[in-house]
Amino acid sequence: MPAIRPRHLCALAAAVVLTVTAPATAASAADTAALREVLFVGNNWDGTADVIKSSGDLAKIGRINVIPDKAARMAEINADPIKWIYFMAIRNSVGEGHDQFVDDMYSTPDGKSVVVSRPSFADVVSIDLATGNINWRFKVSGYRADHMAVSPDGTRVAVSASTANTVHVLNINTGQQLGSFATGDKPHENIFTKDGKYIWNMAIGDVNTDSDAPWLDWTKGDRHITVVDATTYKQVKIIDMRDKLNAIGLTDYSDAVRPAVFSPDESKLYFQVSFFNGFFEYDVATDRITRTKTLPKNPATSDDRTTMVNDSRHHGISMSPDGSKLCVAGTMDDYATVVNRTTLQEGPLVPASKPYWATVSGDGKSCVVSESGADQVTAIDFATGQKTASVAVGDHPQRVRLGHVAADWTSPAS
Repeated sequence: MPAIRPRHLCALAAAVVLTVTAPATAASAADTAALREVLFVGNNWDGTADVIKSSGDLAKIGRINVIPDKAARMAEINADPIKWIYFMAIRNSVGEGHDQFVDDMYSTPDGKSVVVSRPSFADVVSIDLATGNINWRFKVSGYRADHMAVSPDGTRVAVSASTANTVHVLNINTGQQLGSFATGDKPHENIFTKDGKYIWNMAIGDVNTDSDAPWLDWTKGDRHITVVDATTYKQVKIIDMRDKLNAIGLTDYSDAVRPAVFSPDESKLYFQVSFFNGFFEYDVATDRITRTKTLPKNPATSDDRTTMVNDSRHHGISMSPDGSKLCVAGTMDDYATVVNRTTLQEGPLVPASKPYWATVSGDGKSCVVSESGADQVTAIDFATGQKTASVAVGDHPQRVRLGHVAADWTSPAS
């Protein structure tokens, strides 16, 4: 995502473009043999999603157009002055001069469709993987759709409506809203707990202003984690990291929680915050930050906070299936690295061009990062910390998610 962005429309429509490896969508035992596990790569500025092998050399399998209805959506936007203002604000702020056509995506359990959140169109759509046609469309509250999360059984998808401070939870097959809940300012990342009982949402506040100095932190809005019951969508608790950071003397650090990932037993949460080249370990039971990890700075990267796109310095964190290693995307510092979770010692700094996301390969052996500055996806071996493969994808890859397609799937006709 990084590059300096214009700010002049942000007062009208400040919006926000987090991390955790969500579970691959579920498939029944009877259907599994007919499905192929893949990685979906969302090319935000292209409006496409590349489908690549989930492990090994990450070879490209096909591509999907996620904006087949672009003409109709643009006609709607151009006919409504308010929608047009927000559309242009997204382009000229978080979009860095580009439209944001795909933020997040998950396949349905049967591997027949992929569900995509589209920031600039303020919606979520289901696209038929065989035909490329839209199955259903859900318009989110407000004017921008953002990060999603899928339930462990693959049947529900939660999407942040970032300008409405709301998360919608939808039936992944029909698009019907099952419920919604209020969040802090600018909801971002969503995480279902592995038992499917709770949803954690992280609100990151206004990331499109130049009031980035620590003493102006109060201008960024109400940033907190909202935990809700995933059946009733009622609030269970609020976690304010401002108090936790202050308690360990880090009063000048931002409390805007960005990408995050749970340990396998969900006793610890590892998370990134705005402007910080590193991450924190949060103990869920004791409700406190237990460790801080500062990662190396790239000498070529400016410490000027206003040059950090959407306030993020590092944006992307995942964990190996056994919980022994973390993988961090050092976005503004142009590297990715594997970190030992016991010692917090980082491995080799693997050069990467504005790595925007980190997830886990299908076989669990590699961390997979999207290099938004190089339009490629790269695999890094958890065991050695070394790069093992890269594959070219579309313009500005962001979210990378495990999913399924039919075993004999090929790209739908244009």
